[in-house]
Amino acid sequence: MRFSYEEAVNYILDVPRFTKKNAPEDTEHFFEFLGRPGEEAKLVHVAGTNGKGSVCAYIASVLGRAGLSVGLFSSPHLVDIRERFRLNGEMISREAFVSCLEQVLERLEAFRKETEKTGYHPTFFELLFFMGMLWFSGQGAQAIVLEAGMGGRLDATNVIKKPVVCVITRIGLDHMEYLGETKEKIAGEKAGIIKPQVPVVFWDEIPSVSRVIVEKAKKTGAEAIPVSEREVGFFQFQNKRIDFSMRSGYYEYIRVCLHTSAVYQRQNAALAVRALEVIAGRLREEAGETAGVSLSRETIEEGLSAASWSGRMEEVLPGVVIDGAHNEDGVAAFLESVSRDGCTGRRSLLFSAVSDKRSGRMAEQILESGLFAQILTAPMESGRSLTKEQLNAVWKGRAGLYDSPEEAFRFLIGQKGPQDMVYAAGSLYLAGQLLACERNER
Repeated sequence: MRFSYEEAVNYILDVPRFTKKNAPEDTEHFFEFLGRPGEEAKLVHVAGTNGKGSVCAYIASVLGRAGLSVGLFSSPHLVDIRERFRLNGEMISREAFVSCLEQVLERLEAFRKETEKTGYHPTFFELLFFMGMLWFSGQGAQAIVLEAGMGGRLDATNVIKKPVVCVITRIGLDHMEYLGETKEKIAGEKAGIIKPQVPVVFWDEIPSVSRVIVEKAKKTGAEAIPVSEREVGFFQFQNKRIDFSMRSGYYEYIRVCLHTSAVYQRQNAALAVRALEVIAGRLREEAGETAGVSLSRETIEEGLSAASWSGRMEEVLPGVVIDGAHNEDGVAAFLESVSRDGCTGRRSLLFSAVSDKRSGRMAEQILESGLFAQILTAPMESGRSLTKEQLNAVWKGRAGLYDSPEEAFRFLIGQKGPQDMVYAAGSLYLAGQLLACERNER
């Protein structure tokens, strides 16, 4: 089967229509049939509710600065599906994207013939994961940073056997219909990525959630390494820059400068630092295999400072910021950053959300903050979006209604004064739609 790039993208986007969730053993079996591509690299596995993508970006940036060839598999994409596969910061080419899809489908045909799994087809996420691992392996990636999808225990990325380190970011209430109705149950699903004898670094905030992770680590024989606000020393936020320090097991103090207005990124950077310390220990043990690689304190500090992650408090125009907050904890973190923006004028917000989120509670948080003089809402292009009527019900008539996010966003930007701030939040789909619009209009 041969595809053009457009045909390849359409095939992948159409996969959810004719596939269902596969049993983990079937996913494992096909990954084995592919030859377990990518497992020759040093793997970093990251799960959690909020902050996964940012933690992955920080770790990948530092490892690249250290001299390693680094693959990054992340989700979802915001504008271009190829964002999900990056090598040394660069997206996969269209030609390589098509080639990887064709390789997976050719092997799938052989798999069906040689096994009894004649009805097996990778799901949307599995297909992308397999494509990414084939590409990273073919490109000789020395390290691969893997962001788990929705869960952990049953996630396609969990077929990997021996990562160097696992990371579990902040746990929040999201995808509750699949992962459980409490943070503790959700933590149990995320903790499913923990592997025997593989250290797990995790955000330690809620004692009952941390206990779930620690108990899973004990049962698995893995070292549990907590990171909390207590680890973060001096903290300063000004001029769209976050400065903090944290005590390090190897380097005494790591001094971090993040070029972002997202205050919550200090947590993600702190998690990345601890994970990188684990990786540094492994590199020291294998000095002969990684000659020329330097994961020094300076490398970590420089790599963190150089990292960026689109759609997270991203300033697309002066005083115009897009954030991917899409659940209650994400909105709380978003509001903390907004409250520190130093705005001396009026703040406006564009909000939209998908139907499976607790949008009513997110709206309550935003209204209770009192940070916004004006709120607009509009349905997104996604089939999962709340309708105009549903959004009006969520906001109880307290938000202005528009037909599209682009129309609402243009209005807010058009009326913005020099001292005002305009924000957009509520969904990664909204962030992607607005970023695509902004890039097209440049």
